[in-house]
Amino acid sequence: MSGSVWAAATALWLGILTSISPCPLAANITAVSFIGRRAGSATKVLLAGLLYTIGRAAVYVVIGVLLVRGLLAAPSVSLALQVWVSKLLGPLLILVGMVMLDLLRFGGKGGAWSAWTQRLVERLGLGSALALGALFALSFCPVSAALYFGSLLPLAIEQNSGVALPLLYGIGTALPVIGVSFLLAFGVRRLTAAFARVTRLERWLRWGTGGVFVLVGVYMTLDHIYGLF
Repeated sequence: MSGSVWAAATALWLGILTSISPCPLAANITAVSFIGRRAGSATKVLLAGLLYTIGRAAVYVVIGVLLVRGLLAAPSVSLALQVWVSKLLGPLLILVGMVMLDLLRFGGKGGAWSAWTQRLVERLGLGSALALGALFALSFCPVSAALYFGSLLPLAIEQNSGVALPLLYGIGTALPVIGVSFLLAFGVRRLTAAFARVTRLERWLRWGTGGVFVLVGVYMTLDHIYGLF
């Protein structure tokens, strides 16, 4: 039980950390701007925030189900994963931690199609919030890709959870939009600029989590691969 609770909390935290990383943060700002234009109706604002969250979480769940369930479907693959995931998780955590600490950098900033997405949602109705969430979820940047594919999916495979953990991750990535949707619905407007202030906090949270990932990764590597503990 404690392992499941830890895994669920980790998945949610990874989603929250993703949501305030520079690339997803820009997507969330766009989503808030889109929702803010519908602030005349509290019901529509809350519905738009909910649809955005559903669209975002659905993409992560679909990817999780396809990869986790697909890999675990074959008995031989499942047995191999049970043996190797615990050994690979340590080095993966070290690599992800190094990306989060800016010790490793990859080309591309992600979100290159956000301008096209903005033009698309202008032509659609309220339901475009659903498409917006799904499209932004697919626009992986280096940090979000490292967190999802390098941390969440190995954890989901280890826990045999292709739905619950990706779902919690998706909810975490949309939490800022959910919060602002409630604030907009209850009359607090023009909050898009406040997202810019999160950048400073994001750096410290990312570095802190990256440091923890490296330390845990080193421990797991020494334990599961070299058997030193």
